[in-house]
Amino acid sequence: MRVNGRGVDAAPLPGQCLRTFLRQEGATDVKKGCDAGDCGACSVMLDGVATHACLVPAVRAVGHDVTTVAGLGSTEDLHPVQRSFVEAAGFQCGFCTAGMIVTAAAEDLGSSADLPRAMKGNLCRCTGYRSIRDAMAGVANVDRPEAGQAWGCSVGAPAAARVVTGAERYTLDEPATGLLHVAVLGSPHAHARITDIDTSAARAMPGVHLVLTHHDVPDVLFSTGRHENRLDDPDDTRILDPVLRFRGQRVAVVVADSVRQARAACAAITVGYDVLPSVHDPRAAREPGSPLVHGEKDPVTSRISEPRRNVVAQLHDEHGDTAEALAAAHATVTGTWRTARVTHAALETHGARAWIGDDGTLVVRTSTQVPFLVRDELARLFDLDPVKVRVVVGRVGGGFGGKQELLTEDLVALATLRLGRPVQYEMTRSDQFTIVPCRHPMEVSVTLGASADGTLTAMVVDVLSDTGAYGNHGPGVMFHGCHESIAVYRCANKKVDAEAVYTHNLPSGAFRGYGLGQVMFGIESAMDDLARALDLDPLELRRRNVVVPGDDFVVAAIEESDLDYGSYGLDQCLDLVDAALSSGEGEAAPSGWLSGVGTALAMIATIPPRGHFSSVRVEVDATGTYTVDVGTAEFGNGTTTVHAQIVAAELTTTPDRVVIRQSDTATAGYDTGAYGSTGSVVAGKAVHVAAGRLRDRLLTEGARAAGLATGSVGLGPDGVVLPGGEVVGFDRLAPAGIGANGSHDGSPRSVAFNVHGVRVAVDPATGEVRVLQSVHAADAGVVINPEQLRGQIEGGVAQGFGSALFEEMLLTEDGEVTTTTFRSYRVPQMADVPVTQVMFADTVDGLGPRGAKSMSEAPYNPVAPAVANAITDAIGIRPRELPMSRDRVWRLMQ
Repeated sequence: MRVNGRGVDAAPLPGQCLRTFLRQEGATDVKKGCDAGDCGACSVMLDGVATHACLVPAVRAVGHDVTTVAGLGSTEDLHPVQRSFVEAAGFQCGFCTAGMIVTAAAEDLGSSADLPRAMKGNLCRCTGYRSIRDAMAGVANVDRPEAGQAWGCSVGAPAAARVVTGAERYTLDEPATGLLHVAVLGSPHAHARITDIDTSAARAMPGVHLVLTHHDVPDVLFSTGRHENRLDDPDDTRILDPVLRFRGQRVAVVVADSVRQARAACAAITVGYDVLPSVHDPRAAREPGSPLVHGEKDPVTSRISEPRRNVVAQLHDEHGDTAEALAAAHATVTGTWRTARVTHAALETHGARAWIGDDGTLVVRTSTQVPFLVRDELARLFDLDPVKVRVVVGRVGGGFGGKQELLTEDLVALATLRLGRPVQYEMTRSDQFTIVPCRHPMEVSVTLGASADGTLTAMVVDVLSDTGAYGNHGPGVMFHGCHESIAVYRCANKKVDAEAVYTHNLPSGAFRGYGLGQVMFGIESAMDDLARALDLDPLELRRRNVVVPGDDFVVAAIEESDLDYGSYGLDQCLDLVDAALSSGEGEAAPSGWLSGVGTALAMIATIPPRGHFSSVRVEVDATGTYTVDVGTAEFGNGTTTVHAQIVAAELTTTPDRVVIRQSDTATAGYDTGAYGSTGSVVAGKAVHVAAGRLRDRLLTEGARAAGLATGSVGLGPDGVVLPGGEVVGFDRLAPAGIGANGSHDGSPRSVAFNVHGVRVAVDPATGEVRVLQSVHAADAGVVINPEQLRGQIEGGVAQGFGSALFEEMLLTEDGEVTTTTFRSYRVPQMADVPVTQVMFADTVDGLGPRGAKSMSEAPYNPVAPAVANAITDAIGIRPRELPMSRDRVWRLMQ
């Protein structure tokens, strides 16, 4: 076999696929996304033909030429397709990019008339595909600004050349020697108690180094969900628990020389189970006599609201008198909406590797959004000093909230502490579906009342959230889901009843939008129904009732809060979408199809509540190179690019002279983590503060060196500029390097707004829904990077279309997940995602860095209700369940 022109003499193992063989031989640019031929992340050329390496037995490649993305070009000499992806900013997390480029290069797709069909074997979860289309069409979207001009420009990602050549290291791409591997035996039952477990046969098998059961691990309760305040989530989880509460839950762990040996040893473990009754309907779970999921736990120490009623968290409150207001209303509407389980589908599966450093420190390299929170919880679980635990994060292949959990790190840490050897645990795609937390499915009931002039007089919302077998993120998703979705409307009488309920289903967790999308699906649908009842334009009804600066943010009570109107652009967003939908642009509906228009709005706090912290340092050396040490992680959210732009703008340099060192707890200052879209407005604000302080220090040093007043000098790319144009260079200003620190505590917080609009066509014969026009307006404050922000919005919108029309994890009545591959789940392909017209409100936020607001999480939230409203407009019948797949829509019309 020849790989990228180099002869490879190693013989493949029996049954080994080409992907694992190539990675074994050091070709880590070949990625694992599914190992089922569904995602294309492992695409290589086999004798010049694009091939999914996970489907090819490695032995069949012997004697043939294999070309990976690294064989197409290098960071210094890019292949034309690689260069096109750089110029178009054709990636976000970049995990799919190697496969995309290989496929495009092999098929010469730049001239393809049917690009979606040609790329049907390559999935992207981040971008929404528009930038990938641009790359293949040779469209350039990236700017190269002059010194000090980076702010507001479409600067490319610093890692772009490394991503497109496969040189960028993701979590498990670093070389390692003597690596051991973890396999997990999962529960075959939704609810059972382990009565006996015999691991003797497994321990005796070749290559096995360690077998762990609940007898062998610390008996410490924790939550896999991670927040700044660990008390936000219930302590209801053990590393290994003798009571099993969902199918697939850990029963035993094997550590062996290879994954194959570890899995074989798992199969040799004999387990006795006392199978217990289970409950899978969250409504039934609250009824007296229902099987209890965590009934034995103390509600105070575990922070579970009512364990004897399977309720992990609840909110019951009223502002005003909703019953009286509804009785007096000119028009009322009511309905119940249901949302589905959705998997994050980040192409890089969860994975972690641990080893003991030279200084005795436990080192964990992991795919996480929250390295410091993982570090602190590992120290708590294993009774270690946090300074003796180091968590390192490389580039992460997508997150979307799913990597705000502790799911792999505890096992590799424990195994390494026991064995003193490096240990790795990499989840499969099936694991991602069956044991990794998903989006919370919810049932949302909404009743609205209004006066004849369209003024909202009553809003009653009831939310039932299925948190599954464990409460990680259950309280937070419930409370957050019921906050901005309700607070965005001004209404004198509001009532909320919400409960997050345990069941014996797969656990739910954090996902883009964090509950808002589910609740908004109900509220925004009901708002359209109310507009029809009042014979008002749906956008006009919203204009009359949305909050404006000076209004309190009211859910079901007026509360003291640090949430404020740092800026306000919702009115502009409504007008922009209205004008775009009225423009007559977009595709025409096919003959015989029914067409309709729908809109929805969303509000979101720019920072999560109750504290979000970041401490950074910016330094400059004698060459004028700036280095930023920051703790937040890069997983396609674009914070690395934004931080470089902030430094370049503040310090009058170019982004290529800024080096970002990030997400290493041993070298960076503390950072709560990359969730809630805080990379720009918390870590970015800290970078802004540090850069400003360093600028002041450099000006002071330069003026002192020249014997001048500080106000008479300026900063340039090569040093401090004196009035006559002379420059005091960095070799004089910082011969040994100088720096400054900055921090931000996440308060006060602003609000951001999004409005989405669609025109759809519905085929009466099949129920197929086709999006003819998609428009989105965002109030993001000052736009830091137009191309990057456009991409974040397009990616969120694409995930919204997935939830609206395609995606649903299916479970049997006894909790078994049956959608365990992409081909049975339907992540949107390029052909499924329309191009969205993205527009920005013209606002300057008084709280964010240089007037900017966060905008990665929010675009998802209004998409599904906008599509539902458009379908209702088309067929005259209200869909009330997600996804609005063609079979469901067809049944509605019957």
